[in-house]
Amino acid sequence: MKTLPCRRIAGLLFTLLAAADAMAQAPERYRGLCDASAAVALDARHFVVADDEHNTLQVFRRDAPDAVGRVDLDRFLGTEAGRESDIEGAAESGGVIYWIASHGRNSAGKKRDERHRLFATERVPGAAPPSLRPVGTPYTRLLDDLLDAPQLKGYHLKDASKLPPEAPGGLNIEGLAATPAGALLVGLRNPLPRGRALVVAIDNPAQVVRGQRAKIGSVFELPLGGRGIRSLERVGNGYLVVAGPPADDGSFALYRWSGTAGAAPVPVPSVAFGSLRPEALFAWPESGEVQLLSDDGGVRIGGEECKALPASQRVFRSLVVRP
Repeated sequence: MKTLPCRRIAGLLFTLLAAADAMAQAPERYRGLCDASAAVALDARHFVVADDEHNTLQVFRRDAPDAVGRVDLDRFLGTEAGRESDIEGAAESGGVIYWIASHGRNSAGKKRDERHRLFATERVPGAAPPSLRPVGTPYTRLLDDLLDAPQLKGYHLKDASKLPPEAPGGLNIEGLAATPAGALLVGLRNPLPRGRALVVAIDNPAQVVRGQRAKIGSVFELPLGGRGIRSLERVGNGYLVVAGPPADDGSFALYRWSGTAGAAPVPVPSVAFGSLRPEALFAWPESGEVQLLSDDGGVRIGGEECKALPASQRVFRSLVVRP
């Protein structure tokens, strides 16, 4: 019987271990937060996620349930103690990760200036596990730019901005995606003009987080079965859209969209969310896999809502798919 040389055995073991690592499955649940609202892959094994109830980003390894790092943004965002900015969307462009808040009022309809934030972060060179640091200055005038844009005048966003975010016709931003040209696409959960979801382009995000006014570009109306946008991500040559109800009640669905004006999104029937409430979507580099995170703040655990529990007991659910 032939014996393999030690060098070949070592090589085979390395290959098998690498393959096993590449196929490591994400846990069904991650611990430490409930309201997963936006996320971006940092490398082939780590991702960063925002919690819309806190001004903190947490870094997770895809195959482990507990966070391996955190970035506190309270001071950078300039918010009052205990006031969350309601971070709802994230997108990477040119090595910069942009984050956007809801830009809406609170559930009682009260104005909350801390929710008017568009800001940027970048990777900390050499950090292991990977981490982020803020760059530029948080931008607080995006709502003004949207209200001033001629191409948005017919959508009555000024009236929408005075309503609670989940009220019929209220204003609520939840999606953010980067275009190949370096623009950002902002996806709205609400309002739904003519039953369609709005996507609005910001053509100069790199300049915006350095203090310049936002240049509002193209406006798209997406027919998503009467749903708004809960998450938006560029994947391959197009976009994946998580569509969900503008309020709490209703169904969720996944769509593909080319990003072309006038092109209707196409449902992805192979992906079923079940009881998940997906609000964060990101693609793992080079793998063909997409991970969806559920906003589980309202899920009851032991009779209490998840977001009311101590941090050590909070969890959010996850689903990995190949759409």
